[in-house]
Amino acid sequence: MNRHFARRSALWPLLAVHVSSAAAQTSPFATGAAAFQTNFLTILTPIAVIAVMALGVGAWFNRISWSWAAGGALGILLVFGAPQIVAWVRGLAGV
Repeated sequence: MNRHFARRSALWPLLAVHVSSAAAQTSPFATGAAAFQTNFLTILTPIAVIAVMALGVGAWFNRISWSWAAGGALGILLVFGAPQIVAWVRGLAGV
């Protein structure tokens, strides 16, 4: 019984190394999602700048409500801040 237990306990460090090396690999989905996010934000940046200017001018000349302008700016903030927000929430959860 002791010899069997010693054999098992000798395999645990090898298993831990194997699992940690497998966890370090990224999936093709994660790579594609990161590439899509980068491309999407690159395309969206000039559109967001123009949208903020249009919201500001519309609210300044009283064509739209200031709450609509603030809501649009908050939506743009959430789109561009999503990676940092997700990292912050994951850090709070300990993941």
